[in-house]
Amino acid sequence: MTLSEKSAYLKGLMEGLKLDTDKGEGKMIAAIVDMLEDVAYAVSDIEEQAQLVSDELDEIEGALDAMEEFLLDEDEDAEDDEDDGDEDYEFDDEALYEVKCPTCGEVITVDEATIDEGAVDCPKCGEKLEFDMEDEDNDELSF
Repeated sequence: MTLSEKSAYLKGLMEGLKLDTDKGEGKMIAAIVDMLEDVAYAVSDIEEQAQLVSDELDEIEGALDAMEEFLLDEDEDAEDDEDDGDEDYEFDDEALYEVKCPTCGEVITVDEATIDEGAVDCPKCGEKLEFDMEDEDNDELSF
């Protein structure tokens, strides 16, 4: 039974007792029943508002979950792009390149001086990696 239903029940009991609401105890009981009715309506309104807020929060949570998933997918895509192989990094004005060995897949970092030498041995499998700098406009290294 809800508060509104309990309040209506008490009001019905009071009317059924045919209390004199103009004198003493009857007047006090009538005032208490009226106050309980007002409280029941106020609580009912608060419950409705709380449900509306809860529904809005559920919608916001869904939207935030969708945004988080979108952003995490972008971060994963960016990480995948970073792991594609030959990349150029700048540290202290010295260009470094990541080179993937075609034999064993080991990724090694080489500097401009190593590239100028024309070759390097893979530290994992010993394969000789030769660098062809004929097309200097292209940022990718061939070997």
